[in-house]
Amino acid sequence: MKKIFIIILFALVTTSNGYSAGGSGGDGADNKQSIYKSAVSYVKAGKKLEKKGKVEKAKAKYEKAFKRLIKANDKDPLNPDVLNYLGFTSRKLGDFKNAEVYYLKGLEINPKHNGINEYLGELYLSTSRPEKAKERLLVLKNCNCEEYEELKAIIDGTKESKY
Repeated sequence: MKKIFIIILFALVTTSNGYSAGGSGGDGADNKQSIYKSAVSYVKAGKKLEKKGKVEKAKAKYEKAFKRLIKANDKDPLNPDVLNYLGFTSRKLGDFKNAEVYYLKGLEINPKHNGINEYLGELYLSTSRPEKAKERLLVLKNCNCEEYEELKAIIDGTKESKY
């Protein structure tokens, strides 16, 4: 009887520990995801506003997204998706130097990341480096993806960058 009591007590103490002192019971993964998801929603809102010609409002959304992405990156520095959006928002805010840094960090983690390769190619075109943009296109060549088609059309001059 004493053994059962000790086992039950041990189980209660170890499983309820995560919920004590206002804890959520999680390891922060939910918070990490919610910061990232809110940042992505700001990016999407910024893109919609930009398409409507509301550039200043779009810029405000990108600034909010960037701040959240910095927090997300602090919590998960090896996430290429976070680095992709950090590069994107930096580029949209006119900070091409840091945009390139974020994109390149993301490619160190995942060299075949479609989004990073496309956006980095667009950055290279924006900064008069078409040969480097073509290198990004070569990486995307066999992906059978929208990012390849987008970047190819922009390089060929048949389409303007959406972003």
